Amino acid sequence: MLTLWGPQTRYGLWRRLWLALAESQRSLGIDIPEAAIEEMKAHLDDINFDAVADYEKKFRHDVMAHVHAFGDVAPAARKFIHLGATSCYVTDNAELILMRRGLALLREKLLDTLEALGTFAREWRDVPALGYTHLQPAQLTTVGKRATLWMQDILLDLEDLEYRVRTLPFRGVKGTTGTQASFLTLFEGDHAKVRELDRMVCEKMDFASSIPVSGQTYSRKVDAQVLGVVSGIAATASKFSGDIRMLQAFGEIEEPFEKNQIGSSAMAYKRNPMRSERIAALARFVLSLEPNANQTHAVQYFERTLDDSANRRLAIPESFLATDAILVLMQNVVRGLEVHPARIRRRVEDELPFMATEELIVRFVRAGGDRQEAHEIIRVHSIAASRAVKDGAPKNDMLERLAADPAFGIPLEDLEAVAEPSRFVGRSPQQVDEFLAEHVAPWLARERTPVELEEVRV
Repeated sequence: MLTLWGPQTRYGLWRRLWLALAESQRSLGIDIPEAAIEEMKAHLDDINFDAVADYEKKFRHDVMAHVHAFGDVAPAARKFIHLGATSCYVTDNAELILMRRGLALLREKLLDTLEALGTFAREWRDVPALGYTHLQPAQLTTVGKRATLWMQDILLDLEDLEYRVRTLPFRGVKGTTGTQASFLTLFEGDHAKVRELDRMVCEKMDFASSIPVSGQTYSRKVDAQVLGVVSGIAATASKFSGDIRMLQAFGEIEEPFEKNQIGSSAMAYKRNPMRSERIAALARFVLSLEPNANQTHAVQYFERTLDDSANRRLAIPESFLATDAILVLMQNVVRGLEVHPARIRRRVEDELPFMATEELIVRFVRAGGDRQEAHEIIRVHSIAASRAVKDGAPKNDMLERLAADPAFGIPLEDLEAVAEPSRFVGRSPQQVDEFLAEHVAPWLARERTPVELEEVRV
């Protein structure tokens, strides 16, 4: 991702765009010598950035600095480079290429993270765990089922990302204010050739089509749409990191912690979730940039104002770079998650008697009792048991209290059989299996580029 948004890639794309324009113009009858094309091809990547800096200091114009530097190494093409074009021909079109490639890089990391989470979900598919609503214990779920919730968000991001890549338009060859007037003059009023020029350049740069109409720039709404996808990925990772941080606070699941890692300079015993906290920090930064893109679009008066330029040079690359870093961290966390089943079981046992109350009422009624009477007996004992736990009792003894109450009349072993955790996870294990087979597997079967795992640097 750093290479993608670096100067070599960006300005190499500018030269390729100038080459595509010249080649297409030549094919459509403009008298550009073959030597000019060959010299341009020969010098696409040997960019003399010192020369560019000198030209930019002189001209105070970055595009013209690169035009002159390109002309220095391709003298036969000097007078044809940038013919009929405006600066946004290279700046905007290159930006769209960079964003599309950036989305492709994020896609691969998302798929890798999805695969790792799938392995985790399968391993822990049927281990009962406390589910939470309102951050309060609710019905049971399983460790694996909870992981599918994180995976579902990734699938939604992937669908959004692929749609955006598939429909992302090129700016194309539109001229200074989007009217194509300069190219109409170049082709002596031949509208068909102007349209064909736009089509040919799009094809050479591997875009299906260009945006139908533009001002000097493509609509900055496109940037907002792309950053919407990128920030959505950041939000997914942030939600995941928040869950991990809370589970680590509960002692149920912990992010990886290396042998010599130090959690706190003062408290030697600390094991802080620093990776998950960093995900949250970077995600907050990325989320702050999404509205920035819409704000930029909102003030692009008429055909264009230049207050978008400096802003976009920061907001777009930094969104991609930060989100890429987020996914590096997320991959690392997912692949190193440590699950503590005994702690999970203990927390389940603390709450399970309360969750079994509906079945206990049914059992009481089947034995000939009154439903309302059972409800009152259970209410009294559950409140007392809850108070006892809060006051320091070693365990939730609600079942023992019920068994000892003659009015309830059900032996303890029968009550404990009802309160087996696996009875309260619903279809969680089956949902994991179905989700992985029906929704995750098809994504992982698609064409992929191998991802080299990157080191998490502190």
